[in-house]
Amino acid sequence: MSTASRVARRVEDVPFLEREDASLLLVLPGLFVFSAFMLFPILYLLGISFTNAEPSNLFAGDGALSVLTFGEAAFVGVRNYVAVLTDPNFWNSFGVTWLFVATSVTLKITLSIGVALIVTGDRVRGKRLMRSLIIIPMGLPAIFTITVWRGIFSSAEFGLANQLLGALGFSSVSWLSDRWMAFLAYNVTEAWLAYPFMVIITVSALQDVSEELHEAAKVDGAGYLARFLHVTLPSIKRPVLFASILTAAASFQQFLIPYVFNQGGPARANELMVVYGYREAFTYFQYGQGAAISLVAVAFIGVFMWLNVKRGKLADGVNDA
Repeated sequence: MSTASRVARRVEDVPFLEREDASLLLVLPGLFVFSAFMLFPILYLLGISFTNAEPSNLFAGDGALSVLTFGEAAFVGVRNYVAVLTDPNFWNSFGVTWLFVATSVTLKITLSIGVALIVTGDRVRGKRLMRSLIIIPMGLPAIFTITVWRGIFSSAEFGLANQLLGALGFSSVSWLSDRWMAFLAYNVTEAWLAYPFMVIITVSALQDVSEELHEAAKVDGAGYLARFLHVTLPSIKRPVLFASILTAAASFQQFLIPYVFNQGGPARANELMVVYGYREAFTYFQYGQGAAISLVAVAFIGVFMWLNVKRGKLADGVNDA
């Protein structure tokens, strides 16, 4: 009997349960890493949200164990959640956040499809160079890019946006001091940061559109716009929808743009939910309420993504044999 046959016979002699137990050992390292970097922070945040944690009591006591057990912070039940849901600032940030998601995603989709159509056009030259230039924003640190855009939207006369307006014969705009001008600046900056990802997905989808469908549409007398609406868009709908859901989740969690621009101002008018939670936790030192705000935001974005995946039928066929 060969060595391989003897090994196979020995494996068959091992009870099934013992083999299952041995296989579980193989996933323990992955489970440990997942728990350390994902599960534990979420559970710790959940625990803090039910306490009156603040710097004076959360870090009270000796050693790191006191922090893990929330120090001297007292259990307050759902009081933090009640305080958050009855705070007008929460509902303002809630509305502004969803408005920002809607407007920024619309802008990103429109911009990305337009750019993708250009760099995949048959009559366009230098498409490879253009595609290389498109992904440049992805290689730059976000904080650097946002700081540059903050300078562009400076309310001073030397700001690039105001200089362009002056060249066109318009008066200067106080970009970061006016609520809706600042909101517009958020959207433009967000679109610049996210459009390379959207363009890459859209270009890949456009390359898979069947040329035979376009030729058949041409034979039927369809013009460019008709072919785009009835051939191109249906063919790229699912990839673009998938990318849109991901970038919508990123927009919902946007922190750097409003914080660097004007800290969600003026006067907290443009305070997105993440900025609102950060302010409550690290400006007013209400760690419990900050944790509650973060978990409410996680719940909303989770429901949002689940509904979109379900309605968009993006998971169809995943469990097919």
